[in-house]
Amino acid sequence: TKLVTLVTKLVTLVTKLATLVTKLVTLVTKLVTFVTKLVTLVPKDMQEHTHYDHFLQEILSYFSQKIDSAKKYQITDIIIDPGYGFAKTTQQNFELLRESQLLNTFGVPVLTGLSRKSMIYKTLNTTAEEALNGTTALHMQALLNGSSMLRVHDVAAAKECILLYEALQKA
Repeated sequence: TKLVTLVTKLVTLVTKLATLVTKLVTLVTKLVTFVTKLVTLVPKDMQEHTHYDHFLQEILSYFSQKIDSAKKYQITDIIIDPGYGFAKTTQQNFELLRESQLLNTFGVPVLTGLSRKSMIYKTLNTTAEEALNGTTALHMQALLNGSSMLRVHDVAAAKECILLYEALQKA
């Protein structure tokens, strides 16, 4: 009978623990913003893996899968980041930016990180530190294509870009 009592207490404790874990997961999913970024490789070798059979379709499929996975865990605060510069050529980065409005089909905010990227300074034949004009131009394009957030190095310039974008939208 002592064994039965101990097993009963153990089952009760495990049940309470499972309930607490479930409540914790529910709480965390309400507090967490899930940011999914298109990065599938480590930085040291990501530029060696820029081949895609169907570039844009593969990116859209990747985000579709990540968003579905997050929703299975009842995570609804989701942001996607297309990962400019990560495992993409300069041409692919520009193609992704040109077509970035497609990312809006998921109904979640899009975070764009273009600031001082090599796609800008290499195209302009300058340095990352001197790529502010190019960065601002591409930030405007990202905003026009529906990006919700910009990840930046130069906050004042980005703020001006956003203010001008907002003025355009109100005109």
